Amino acid sequence: MELNLVFKTGRSAVVELTEAGKYYSDKKYELIVNDVRKIETETTVTSIYDLKPDTDYSVVALMEGKEVGRVDFKTDYEFVTLNVIDFGAYGDGKHDDTNAIQCAIMAAPANSRVLVPAGTYMISSIFLKSDLVLELAKGAKLSAYTDREKFPILPGEIQSYDETKEYNLGSWEGNPMDTFSAIVCGINVSNVVITGQGVIEGNTNFENWWNNCKVRNIAWRPRLFFINNCDHVTMQGVTVQNSPSWTIHPYFSRHLKFIDIKIKNPANSHNTDGLDPESCTDVLVLGTYISVGDDCIAIKSGKIYQAKKYQTPTSNMVVRQCCMRDGHGAVTVGSEIAAGVCDVHIKDCLFMNTDRGLRVKTRRGRGKLSVLDDISFENIDMDQVMTPFVVNSFYFCDPDGRTEYVGTRKALPVDDRTPAIKRLTFKNIDAKNCHVAGTYIYGLPESKIEELTFENINFSYAEDAKPGVAAMMLGCDEASRQGLIACNVKKLVLKNVNIEGNDGEAIIAENVDEIIR
Repeated sequence: MELNLVFKTGRSAVVELTEAGKYYSDKKYELIVNDVRKIETETTVTSIYDLKPDTDYSVVALMEGKEVGRVDFKTDYEFVTLNVIDFGAYGDGKHDDTNAIQCAIMAAPANSRVLVPAGTYMISSIFLKSDLVLELAKGAKLSAYTDREKFPILPGEIQSYDETKEYNLGSWEGNPMDTFSAIVCGINVSNVVITGQGVIEGNTNFENWWNNCKVRNIAWRPRLFFINNCDHVTMQGVTVQNSPSWTIHPYFSRHLKFIDIKIKNPANSHNTDGLDPESCTDVLVLGTYISVGDDCIAIKSGKIYQAKKYQTPTSNMVVRQCCMRDGHGAVTVGSEIAAGVCDVHIKDCLFMNTDRGLRVKTRRGRGKLSVLDDISFENIDMDQVMTPFVVNSFYFCDPDGRTEYVGTRKALPVDDRTPAIKRLTFKNIDAKNCHVAGTYIYGLPESKIEELTFENINFSYAEDAKPGVAAMMLGCDEASRQGLIACNVKKLVLKNVNIEGNDGEAIIAENVDEIIR
C-alpha cells in the first residue's frame, strides 16, 4: 500500500490509499494529520478539509494500528478569502442570493477563494471566471430555483460577423441548440476549482423540469453544472443532486478532474446522466460515487453536424476507484459519438444494480469519424448488473432509429455514414448476480468490431434471474441467463472466461472471423 496526494488547494487535500480495495477500502483506517488530527475513513480516496494555506502537512495512514502509508505536502498559497455573506448573501433559503454570490466571484483576485459558508442560498445561474477557487463549506447548499423566467438562455449558434464561422454556446443531446444556462456555468474559463463539503441542489421533480421533459419549453432544460470550452477545471468533494437534465456536462473542454464527488438523482428521474464529457480531452474521474436515473457516466462527442465541423473526439479519459449504482449503464459510450471516442480506461471500480456495466450505443448514421478505439475495463466488481457488457451497433435512437437503414442485420455498403468500433478490452472482471446476459455484443456486418478481448472474466447469474432486453435494438427479445454473445467481430480473444448458471450455450459467436482461446 501507498498513500498518495492526488489533489490540493490552500484549504483542502485529497489522498489515495492504493491497493486497499475498490472505492471502499477492504478495512477501515485512520488518517493522522500532523500527528494531531484523526480522520476515520472507509474509502480509498479521502478529502481532508479545514487546512491552512501555505502550510506544511504530514498525513499518515494507520490500518489496525499499523502505518500503511505516509505523504507530505504543502498547501497552496492564498491571498484573501471573500465570504459571500460580506457581499450581501443571506443564506436563509428565502432571499435570492444569485447576485451577491456572482459579485463575490467577479471580485475575486487570483490566488484567492470565494467562500460559501453554511446556509441555504437560493440561486438561478451563477457563472464562473478564470483563476477561481469556489468553496462550499460543510452545511452550505446552493439551492436552485425552478422557474424558467429566472434562467438566462445559452443560444445554440450565433453567426460570426463575416458569416464564415459561428459561436456555439448551448447544446442539447449532441446538437447546438438553445438551452437554459446551468445552475453553475463556465464559459471560456480556465484554472477553476469548485471544492468543499457542500451541496448543489437542483430541486427538480416531476412538477417542474422533469414534467414533459421531451418537449422544449422556451429552451431546453438546463444542466446542473455545464462548462463550455474551458481548461483546467476541477470539482472536488461536493455533492450534486436532483439535476434538471444531465448533471455534469463538460463540453469541448480540456484537463478536467472530478474527485471525491457525489452525484445523486432519483432512479426514476428522466435523462439525469451523472457525468457526460462531450468532445473533451484529458479527463480524470476519481473516487466518485454516482447514483442516477439514467447512465452514470456517458461519454459523448456530438452528432454528425458537430463532428464534421469540429472533429473533436473525447479522448484520454481515466475513471478510477468509483462506485456506480442504480443507473441504466455504469459507463456508457454514446449514443452521440459522431466524432469518436478513444483512449478511455475504467479500472478499480464497483458497479452495483445498474442495467448494464459497459454500454456502447452507436448506429448507422453516426458517420465515418465515429471511431471507438482503445477502450478498456479492468479490475471491476459488479453485483446485480443485469447485463455486464453491451455493445449495440443498432441503437434505435433519433427520429429514424427504427427504420430499415438503422435496424437491418444485412450488410449495407460502407459509406460516410458508417461508424467503426476497433479495440475493446475487458480484464479481471467479477460479475455476480447477472440476470439477462453476461455479454451482448453486436457489431455491424459491414463494419465488424476489429478486436474484442476478454481475459480473467467470471460471470454468475442470480438465482431469481429476471428476464429483460439486453440492448435497445430491433429484434432483441426479452430473455434471461444468456451467456456470452458476440456477433460481427473480426477477432475475439477469450482467456479464462467462466460463465456459471446460464440456461443455454455459454458462448455464442456468430459471424466471427477468428476466435483465440
